[in-house]
Amino acid sequence: MLAAEEAFAPSVPEKRVKNRAQTESAILQAARNLLAQEGFQGFGINAIARRAGCDKQLIYRYYGGLDGLLDAIGTDLGDWVKERIPEDTGGMFLLTYGDLMERLALLYMEALRRDQLVCKIIAWEVSKDTPQVRRLAEARSRALAKWLARMGGSLSAPRGVDAPTLNGILFAAIQHLVISSVTTGEFAGLPLRNEKDWGKVAASVRRLVRGVYG
Repeated sequence: MLAAEEAFAPSVPEKRVKNRAQTESAILQAARNLLAQEGFQGFGINAIARRAGCDKQLIYRYYGGLDGLLDAIGTDLGDWVKERIPEDTGGMFLLTYGDLMERLALLYMEALRRDQLVCKIIAWEVSKDTPQVRRLAEARSRALAKWLARMGGSLSAPRGVDAPTLNGILFAAIQHLVISSVTTGEFAGLPLRNEKDWGKVAASVRRLVRGVYG
């Protein structure tokens, strides 16, 4: 069961809304923001209702409670992949599997850097083993797999290359660098504080991908 929020936790109510679509959107955004800022410890119905500026009964009516809200956030994470990692080539011709993985790796890195909740979910994945964390992590993973399948088309990795393992290592490295940038601003002496630093990381990611996939 999710821990109850503190009785006197500060609230940051947003503008009250009147129609159902607006109310649902306000509740989802409030839940997403609260989860990003407080984690599961502060994730409760009362705190979400205060932030959304609505009666808590509407959360039960529209989402069925906290589990329903988590499912909605999971769906939102899938939409996050579509919004932050567009299914276009950005003027780049995806002629090879290496082209595809280079684009996905760089887009994923930039998307993570700009989303606090997704960074926290990734950090929770390696520190918490709860149904709630697994639900959110699986939603993100499914969305990425669908992106790769749609964009990849008939492209395939070079013969003899273990693409699933290599891609897993690549994306794990990207995730760890992004999390380290948030917590310490560096990793193993590698600075991760500004765009110049990340430009060097991007260049190295390109070299790694090309070194593996040609």
